[in-house]
Amino acid sequence: MRIGELSRSTGVSVATIKYYVREGLLPAGRLTSPNQASYDETHERRLRLIRALLDVGGLSVAGIREVVEAIDDTERPVHKVLGAAADRMVPRYAEEPGEGVVRARKSVAELVERRGWRTRPDSPAGEALAVALATLEEVGHGGFAEVLDAYAEVAERVARTDLEYVARNVQREELVESVVVGTVLGDAMFAALRRLAHVDASDRVFGEEV
Repeated sequence: MRIGELSRSTGVSVATIKYYVREGLLPAGRLTSPNQASYDETHERRLRLIRALLDVGGLSVAGIREVVEAIDDTERPVHKVLGAAADRMVPRYAEEPGEGVVRARKSVAELVERRGWRTRPDSPAGEALAVALATLEEVGHGGFAEVLDAYAEVAERVARTDLEYVARNVQREELVESVVVGTVLGDAMFAALRRLAHVDASDRVFGEEV
């Protein structure tokens, strides 16, 4: 197909497609004449992934480039590719850590060791958890950390469910797209479910007897 057809099939403008090619996010089409190039299903799939990373995952162009480079590195294990995508979706905190964050980092490291997780406590996700715990302490709810293991247990079950879904896809790009969509939209879905469950639990615990 020509670039115009690729644009119509994906909903991405021709100018944007050319920009993605220049930035190294999308492979160039196969030249069929000095002024024409041919594109195929691999370009369509890559464009869908780029849009998912950009629109759903909120990644920058530089971040997307790192992810697609990981995908194209066929020597890199799949879990490393998935990690490259997932890490890019975790907020970074540029501020200098205060004493609360330093203490929280220790709690995160202890949690990771206690649960036998095969991950680094100083990863972007670990740092985000440390900042969240420190913030809870700052607003007077440091005791919330007492239920951290209960949350971790639920997170393990959710993570297994996520990866069981992702494992149904066999293409590397589909794997990453599933992680992006599953992480971002899955977070939204889980947050909504949690709020629904809160209303139910609140009524059962604090509601008046009927």
